[in-house]
Amino acid sequence: MGSGSSSCAPKTIYLDVDGKVQKVLFSRHCSPCDITELLCSSSDIPRSPRVVLPGFIACVFNSTEKEDMFQNVLSQVAEQFSRAFRINELKTEVTNRLAMLEKRVELEGLKVVEIEKCKNDLKKLRDEMTSRAGGRVNCPCKYNFSDDGKKLTPRRDVPSYPKYTLSQETIEALKKPTFDVWHWEHSEMLSCLEYMYHDLGLVKEFNMNPITLKRWLLGIQENYRSNPFHNFRHCFCVSQMMYGMIHLCNLQEKLTLTDMGILMTAAVCHDLDHPGYNNTYQINARTELAVRYNDISPLENHHCAVAFQILSLPECNIFANVDPEAFKQIRQAIITLILATDMARHGEILDSFKYKVDNFDFTNEEHVTCLKMVLIKCCDISNEVRPTEVAEPWVDCLLQEYFMQSDREKSEGLPVAPFMDRDKVTKPTAQIGFIKFVLIPMFETVMKLFPQIEEIMVQPLRDSRDHYEELKQIDDAMTEKKKTENMSLGGKKK
Repeated sequence: MGSGSSSCAPKTIYLDVDGKVQKVLFSRHCSPCDITELLCSSSDIPRSPRVVLPGFIACVFNSTEKEDMFQNVLSQVAEQFSRAFRINELKTEVTNRLAMLEKRVELEGLKVVEIEKCKNDLKKLRDEMTSRAGGRVNCPCKYNFSDDGKKLTPRRDVPSYPKYTLSQETIEALKKPTFDVWHWEHSEMLSCLEYMYHDLGLVKEFNMNPITLKRWLLGIQENYRSNPFHNFRHCFCVSQMMYGMIHLCNLQEKLTLTDMGILMTAAVCHDLDHPGYNNTYQINARTELAVRYNDISPLENHHCAVAFQILSLPECNIFANVDPEAFKQIRQAIITLILATDMARHGEILDSFKYKVDNFDFTNEEHVTCLKMVLIKCCDISNEVRPTEVAEPWVDCLLQEYFMQSDREKSEGLPVAPFMDRDKVTKPTAQIGFIKFVLIPMFETVMKLFPQIEEIMVQPLRDSRDHYEELKQIDDAMTEKKKTENMSLGGKKK
């Protein structure tokens, strides 16, 4: 079949004449008669008086046989012309489509760049609005499950945080509630957490790859935000208190190693990706988290989801060598404990524990689960158990986070809790009620099962309560004095 580099190039037709292939060349300037001559010559067909045939070719035949032969030739010509023209049309169509696709790819590329630019601009705007507590915006999450591309990128190399050799003094201090969590850098806290997993026998029990444990801990640290209170230091604080209670209450003799792993892992993961605004805000502001979890413990459900997103990565899965059925039970137990940290359920959980504590049975699975829920609750809100110089900075951090939320709630026209309102709350008023009506009753209930915690955990709570009551008396006296002075000044002016 013919082809040419341009429309002016000669055209070629190949004819099959009695098994012999003939090549016919002609240009676009050939007349119908010229083409007829060429075809007749190539087919050995003699010319006769003219009979006009349809189209552009005319020819005369001496006999029916010759007419049939020429009809065969014409059929071949027509077929090859048809294929030639069809391929040219296809070629033109393909060229046009390629040009369109190239243009589309170019436009889509520009769109991607613009989308990324818009995302960055929106992030900057959201951060600015958050810092100014202006206009309602959704409470964003580092982990956005609607975008599968936004997953934690694990470290595939050997994690690079320094390996610290803990002194014997530090090892002993880690087991006590008096441990000062403010003196440690993030890399040091990671090393302490790593040590706890080894010391409790969890690495051996769950056949953990030590490098995987390091990667998992780094993944955990990277998914705590830089909030004033709910940050990685708080995670470490809660985990260290859990480690301390395990030793203080001799839980290794009463619970299984699987229980130890569940308690420690739930403590490490319990506030993952906390946005710094509590459940009340999430629900009132109708944030994405509140909508996703139907207003039921939205933050705690989110912490669980992020925890298991990280564990779903092979590089970070510390339970990779656990039997699948056993992992199901571990997963459910961790979820149960993290959900128990929602303070909206405090009364329900404590009442359940009070009902069981007098006849507690360590062989009863329901009793043990209830105990584990209370233990993680104790650790989560245990700052006031620590010495005043360690505990008091945490109150400042918590109030800072509360005030950020209440300022935002005011700007958005949402209800504001009095204990979070910077115009109504003071450090003593914030702490006295919480210590008296939440912390002391819960720890005293645990003390029934573990009397050894009274001196090292319950008594510090009572001392803290007394400390803040004294501060409140001083504040009240100062306020009264100012009132009296103002009244005196007002009387003099009259």
